[in-house]
Amino acid sequence: MDMLLLSAADVERLLPPATLLDALAEGFQALTRDQVVAPQRQEVSVPAAGSLLVMPAWQAGMDITVKLVSAFHGNQQLGIPGHHALICLFDAGTGVPVAIMDGTSITAIRTAGASALSAHLLARSDAHILTIVGAGVQGAAHLRLVAQVGDFQEIRVASRSFDAAQKLAAMHPRATAPESVETAVRGADVVCLCSASDTPIIHRDWLTLGTHVTSVGYHPPGGELDHAIIEQGRLFVETRQALAPPPVGCAELAGIAPESVTELGEVLLDQRPGRQSAQELTVYKSMGHAMEDLVAAHLVYQRAKQDGSGQLVTL
Repeated sequence: MDMLLLSAADVERLLPPATLLDALAEGFQALTRDQVVAPQRQEVSVPAAGSLLVMPAWQAGMDITVKLVSAFHGNQQLGIPGHHALICLFDAGTGVPVAIMDGTSITAIRTAGASALSAHLLARSDAHILTIVGAGVQGAAHLRLVAQVGDFQEIRVASRSFDAAQKLAAMHPRATAPESVETAVRGADVVCLCSASDTPIIHRDWLTLGTHVTSVGYHPPGGELDHAIIEQGRLFVETRQALAPPPVGCAELAGIAPESVTELGEVLLDQRPGRQSAQELTVYKSMGHAMEDLVAAHLVYQRAKQDGSGQLVTL
């Protein structure tokens, strides 16, 4: 049995941001229309170490996709990323496995892509200051993708490690690294939280009226997003499953009423409004949905077959 093996370099080359954002927009609409088969993710937890999440999904016209992603936050002390992932594709007609690809890069790119899409939909039209809090893998991906969806004249990168923030800021010609997170956040129009923190990393009173906030961190039972920001803003999610307890949903959203949140797909389908005023605080909280892996992996696999990328391996 031959399978296509695709590396991180293959994935990054085959997943152009503009194409990915279009695919994610279609995917969010399909989620809202209940056209995506995605069982709730399962978790294998290793006490005092980390966990492994299993995220399967399928949609008509695509292969069955299963992502295995580990979250070991102590890895930072070892100098290695806290998240690692593999994605496996199975032919939807026969169940035959057809590809294995790096999932770490896909997770970073598709997560940042969803944040970028939320900023495109929900940020003020005159937003020109972008702040990214977190200088790891997700911070780098957000710097690459979110910066492309608006007319950002100023980009700020902040981190608990000033050295890390400086190194990431050096990767973009318009980015700088203020000396504190608070300085970076105050006055920003779009604030992207990209940390692995289990406690809030910014405060509500740092935010200007009309800011759009995105949060992608996952560290239950805590999290990076200040509950006051959720309470005082309008909350947008991938699906309302985000309100379920971890590992299905987000710890920060416990107790939120389902009718008070809006899915991105509902905005795209004009079923519910997006931003309603220039003064409104909008908040997108990502739980990381298997649909995002599905559409990203589908793009990578189809493009790989077209240009002969990857390596065929025999099991």
